[in-house]
Amino acid sequence: MTDQRAPDWVVPMMRAGYASRGIVYLILGALTLTAAATGGRTEGTQGALRTLREAPFGQVLLWLLALGFVCYGIWRLIAAYYDLERRGDDEEGHAQRLGLVVTGLIHIGIGGAIATLPLGAGSGSGAGSGGASDWTATLMQMPAGRWIVGIVALCIIGAGVHYVLKGWQKKYERYIQSTETTQKLQPLLRWGFVSYGLVLGIAGAFLLYAAISTNPAEAKGIGGALEYIRSLTAGRILLGAVGLGILGFGVENLVEARYRVVPGVRSSGTMTTIAQRAKAEAREQARRAT
Repeated sequence: MTDQRAPDWVVPMMRAGYASRGIVYLILGALTLTAAATGGRTEGTQGALRTLREAPFGQVLLWLLALGFVCYGIWRLIAAYYDLERRGDDEEGHAQRLGLVVTGLIHIGIGGAIATLPLGAGSGSGAGSGGASDWTATLMQMPAGRWIVGIVALCIIGAGVHYVLKGWQKKYERYIQSTETTQKLQPLLRWGFVSYGLVLGIAGAFLLYAAISTNPAEAKGIGGALEYIRSLTAGRILLGAVGLGILGFGVENLVEARYRVVPGVRSSGTMTTIAQRAKAEAREQARRAT
């Protein structure tokens, strides 16, 4: 597909989506840091959204967030269809674009779920385990439900590994514009990816154990994963570090809302990414050394 056929509104839609994700994870990170500092209850994404609902104009904000998550999901679908991120048409590229489709559909579903919160639905437990165990139990009642849960768990673990590697290896640099702001925020962005990946991996591991043991009660969401981190030795310190990382992941999403570069869109053609700048500086240093 060519960028000429890509809708003009795809980039603003993308930015709205990243901004919505950023707000949710900023709230979740702040709640996690508070729980680490005070010893209070950990919260998952449902808890973060409930906190937002209780704020002034909270219901309006939730409707806007729901719209933002749907926008993010549609952006992923369009990016996959037109290959706006230049993933390629080889086997690896098609696999990556399929991943965009899957995450796009998931975020559209999340947007729909957020839209129910202003109506009073979605009141899962604070630790985030009730909701996870409920839908796990529903899946297990389906034909081959145990296997479905196991596959979902492996996908979540895979996503966690992906985020850890994306942060550790700085793969995100290929899509973020190089500016003074983004350069200064690099350490926080990197730890944000790693922390979020660790939390997803833990949640996926609990879900996998639930599938193996045929016990939906063993499934835990993000809130449950955070509670597990706090139960470890020096857990409150670890929880604080992870909370800072989740806060960083929220900042990272806001950075992408402002500075993400889309190679398949002409308006991004003049932007230099962090990775491109690093390569140019490395070439310049090599030239001076010879």
